[in-house]
Amino acid sequence: MAETANKVKLTTSLGEIVIELNPEKAPISVANFITYVNEGFYNGTIFHRVIPNFMAQGGGFDTSFNQKATHAPIKNEADNGLSNKRGSIAMARTNVPDSATAQFFINYKDNSFLNYTSPTASGWGYAVFGEVISGMDVVDKMAAQPTGNRGGHQDVPKTDIVIEKAEMMD
Repeated sequence: MAETANKVKLTTSLGEIVIELNPEKAPISVANFITYVNEGFYNGTIFHRVIPNFMAQGGGFDTSFNQKATHAPIKNEADNGLSNKRGSIAMARTNVPDSATAQFFINYKDNSFLNYTSPTASGWGYAVFGEVISGMDVVDKMAAQPTGNRGGHQDVPKTDIVIEKAEMMD
């Protein structure tokens, strides 16, 4: 059983989500996520991309849809053996393998095509660093929200799904 210091509670406008982090398998991603949590970075951000039967992505934009400034990108740890399965949380990134900063996503289903397969641009995958241990019903509620286009992005919930507070649990 992991230490309680490896749990994060996201209080959202739809309810609470508790995530258990995996510092043994994803030390860089976990340390990065905890830094953003402790700085209050995620407070007031939205889940800006929600695709039913795929994933819910957040942690980058405020409610005015302004992208927040981040720290430097981190190394991709997708080769850590953890899978993009239902309930797992992973680092979002651009098409550059080592480009993850603050944005993350929670998988709605087993998305094995997002897993690491090889150290190539197309094979790097997305680094899983924890899993939802409570509140997956809240994550599922997100998928039921109507979405549309906003700020040049698709699949944006029409009603903001806000992370009101992200905090470490002790």
